Amino acid sequence: MATVQIRNLDDRAYDILRRRAADSGRSLQEYLRTRLEEEAARPTLDEALAAARSELSGEVSMDAIVAVQHEDRGE
Repeated sequence: MATVQIRNLDDRAYDILRRRAADSGRSLQEYLRTRLEEEAARPTLDEALAAARSELSGEVSMDAIVAVQHEDRGE
């Protein structure tokens, strides 16, 4: 597992994060690790758009298009 060290964190931000960790019944380290993992699991807008473009860029044959049209028409 990787290790991250954060320097020069604003005292107010530290106090707020420490309080939130305590309120959730977790250590500050556990609280921050969970928050960072949740953040990493969510794609950014650019990542989501790139994935959508990738999915849409696949080629579809004319036969497949016609088959779907026939299926939609109940033919």
